Amino acid sequence: QVQLAESGGGLVQAGGSLRLSCVASRRTFLINTMGWFRQAPGKEREFVAAINWSGASTDYADSVKGRFTISRDNAKSTVYLQMDSLKPEDTAVYLCAGGPYTIAVRRYDYWGQGTQVTVSS
Repeated sequence: QVQLAESGGGLVQAGGSLRLSCVASRRTFLINTMGWFRQAPGKEREFVAAINWSGASTDYADSVKGRFTISRDNAKSTVYLQMDSLKPEDTAVYLCAGGPYTIAVRRYDYWGQGTQVTVSS
């Protein structure tokens, strides 16, 4: 089974930046697309960004386009989410996800535990 572990969350002021990391371990050959989701208190989990195995294809939610950048380093089995120009509404638990499907399918079989991001106004 694939294991995913996020890190890099924290408290930041509005307008600031954070970089999240997600390291995959165990049977990483099962992963094609990796993505980031977030869930705020009282809200449903929402898609944030995704990247395919080669890194040539990415997908973003409209709410983060132009502010967040997803990337991956396959040699390190790691995917990153660079978050710039953060807003208070970006406050949420951010979860890493992975799966063998293409990026367009938006389906993920493996999930991390999440890392808290809090943006103060």
